[in-house]
Amino acid sequence: MPIKIPDTLPAFDTLVSEGVRVMTETVAIRQDIRPLQIGLLNLMPNKIRTEVQMARLVGASPLQVEFSLVRVGGHKAKNTSEEHLLSFYQTWDEVRDRKFDGFIITGAPVETLPYEDVTYWDEMKAIFDWTETHVHSTLNVCWGAMAAIYHFHGVPKHALSEKAFGVYRHHILNPASVYLAGFSDDFQIPVSRWTEVRRADIEKAEGLEILMESDEMGVCLVQEERGNRLYMFNHVEYDSTSLGEEYFRDISNGTPIKVPHNYFPDDNPEKAPLNRWRSHAHLLFGNWINEIYQTTPYDLEQIGIRR
Repeated sequence: MPIKIPDTLPAFDTLVSEGVRVMTETVAIRQDIRPLQIGLLNLMPNKIRTEVQMARLVGASPLQVEFSLVRVGGHKAKNTSEEHLLSFYQTWDEVRDRKFDGFIITGAPVETLPYEDVTYWDEMKAIFDWTETHVHSTLNVCWGAMAAIYHFHGVPKHALSEKAFGVYRHHILNPASVYLAGFSDDFQIPVSRWTEVRRADIEKAEGLEILMESDEMGVCLVQEERGNRLYMFNHVEYDSTSLGEEYFRDISNGTPIKVPHNYFPDDNPEKAPLNRWRSHAHLLFGNWINEIYQTTPYDLEQIGIRR
């Protein structure tokens, strides 16, 4: 089944050109099934880019998915037009009475700030608490993952002496995990962050299981069964060009940055990078959506009650 998004959303044409099946409201209402309700809380500055990245992975599912775009109300976006936000997004306050089968919380460019200094931190805390009662399964990504694991478990983030930046080898720690079905023993994932969470801090917290890590970059993916949450600290959703665009942006801004590790062929920024993580990105999101489908209540209003 295709993903249901507005046919005027900029991501629509991009996804169609990539072969992702999308549908309009007219087509969706002809199908007598309940689509999975997946929300995206988009905290990234370039919201259109992130919409495409996430919709591409969610839309690869054989299930019908209704994709809703959500933003925080206490922050004004600088890099996305107000027209786009008003046309395609709802604030969290506008959707807080809804229930979702799945909810994705993205990264944000506030990584080096203490959580309490983020202008919309109070709203983020309310959103995290809301997911306990209104979301069946939450996928937190990068800063969203760090903020969520701090909110729920007090796991701190630690500043790095230089940016963790590049494509790094990872391995799985629990081959029996439903989220890792089909994963290779050794695979690569993009990393782009100035901070980290550490294994020792995670192991002190109750109910957390590390599913994926890198010998060089540390913890990548953590599962919390009780809260039905995943914490993904790296960027499996990135496009082929994402790290390169970050690199050239930092160069132009005068920000000290090294060539991203294992990204450009021969470490030559003039050569086009090869995407070596796409298949595992689709596996992770596909496994996540399949697990939601297998376990979520048919009646949306039952979500969060037993928890």
